[in-house]
Amino acid sequence: MQTAYTVLILLMLVSVSRLVGRVIPLPLPLVQIAAGALLAWPTLGLHVALDPELFLFLFLPPLLFSDGWRMPKRELWRLRGPILTLAVGLVLFTVVGAGYFIHWLLPSIPLPVAFALAAVLSPTDAVAVSAISQNRLPTPLMHMLQGEALMNDASGLVTFKFALAAALTGVFSLADASLTFVLVAVGGLAVGVALSWLVGRLRAWMIARGWDDPATHVVFMLLLPFAAYVLAERLGASGILSAVAAGMMQSWLDLLPRQTSTRLLNRSVWSLLEFAFNGLIFLLLGLQLPDIIKAVVSHESTLWPTLFYRCLDVVAIFLVLLVLRFIWVQSIWRFSGLLRRLRGKSELTLVPTARSCWLLTVGGVRGAVTLAGVMSVPLLLAPGEAFPERDLLIFIAAGVILLSLVAACIALPLLLRGIEKSPDDKRRGEIRDAWKKTAEAAIHALEAEEASEPQDAAQAALAAELKARIMSEYRHQLDVFNDSAEAQALALQMDQLERKLRLKALRAQRLELYSLSRHHQIGDDVLREVLADLDMSEANLGTQK
Repeated sequence: MQTAYTVLILLMLVSVSRLVGRVIPLPLPLVQIAAGALLAWPTLGLHVALDPELFLFLFLPPLLFSDGWRMPKRELWRLRGPILTLAVGLVLFTVVGAGYFIHWLLPSIPLPVAFALAAVLSPTDAVAVSAISQNRLPTPLMHMLQGEALMNDASGLVTFKFALAAALTGVFSLADASLTFVLVAVGGLAVGVALSWLVGRLRAWMIARGWDDPATHVVFMLLLPFAAYVLAERLGASGILSAVAAGMMQSWLDLLPRQTSTRLLNRSVWSLLEFAFNGLIFLLLGLQLPDIIKAVVSHESTLWPTLFYRCLDVVAIFLVLLVLRFIWVQSIWRFSGLLRRLRGKSELTLVPTARSCWLLTVGGVRGAVTLAGVMSVPLLLAPGEAFPERDLLIFIAAGVILLSLVAACIALPLLLRGIEKSPDDKRRGEIRDAWKKTAEAAIHALEAEEASEPQDAAQAALAAELKARIMSEYRHQLDVFNDSAEAQALALQMDQLERKLRLKALRAQRLELYSLSRHHQIGDDVLREVLADLDMSEANLGTQK
């Protein structure tokens, strides 16, 4: 029962922290870390022992799967050059540079272990950056950070596993590791794509036979990232890349027919899952902080001097990571711009100014994946032999996460000062064209509609009236997305008035429904069914109750 109580307390704290985060001007991860540390205070004394293998398996697959699902694929492809240099080149550059620095700074950490720590410090968290910047970052730069976060989760953790294996076995060959890296990466991608495709085919087969219950299909989606991860690991491939590939593949397979209800439920469930898992990870970090600090200073005779020097080590490592990232961003960005000019291609959408380079540098916030990876470090190097400096590794990773969040909170608002995010005219134009073309297609389909069976005059008149009513709605939609500013303004005014009247009518319906229920004129099942329809109608108006 104690475990159940602990889980319920943590989930409650995740929700409460979201409310507190709206009041306190701090990023949500910092609020959750502080809440976890407060909960672990001796007077409250909540302690959670983490199994590294279970922690890695439970949190990473669904989060990486969701990142792959939501990542805009077209933008990822357009910015593939900068994203790959950040997600692969920068990871390797960081592993070598920061690894040697960590080993020099802390000789008690063996070089392979230092490389493993540098690798696990490489993944970034674009969600935290978006929350801190309040979506004011230029769109191309935000897409680069999103693509980097998606790809370097995989590259950083795969590199981390290789370095960890070298630390455990004491054997490392660059040629063998490079070949194995390619095989493991390609194998993981292939497993994720294949399994996701098979699940899509299975769902299509079920739908064709009328088995389209939304809950069943959503359960398949919840199990898919874990299945992709486990299957790839069993085959000796990368479970991390498999989960990412499964998510990216599933975003294409999510367009199955007769799946509107499933998509609505699926989005809600995954939003809840992402929120809960991200919150739990940072709460668990806060819960571990007292134990981490105690373990780091347990072998020392003095507490505060030792803790002070360890904090200085964390600051030094964080600054080196920041400098390495800035050097890489500045060099590669300018080099890619030079290549594009030599080839006669247009410049990148975002000009590589000093400010944009610093935004991209400070935007490399560490988060949930770094914590999940470092928590997966095994307790033992060999039977009876403790893993070298495991507690110090976790302390450094936790400190870098905290420092990166604090640095982003301070630096990003300063760097974004005076920058007004320009509207994404291209995206808005694509949305307008999509609505116009779909409305025109609907009108043409209704105009071409012919009765499949003979109808009498009354039925024909009724059908004509209904077609005219539906077509008027689509013509109104065409007016809303008309290129003329006056037509758009008039259509918008009509749309706002119509929404206001419809909301008033819907709320009157809801109040009457409640009255019928209170007077026992309808049953609970009828109340739930009608209320669900009313709520869906209100949600379609784009206004919450």
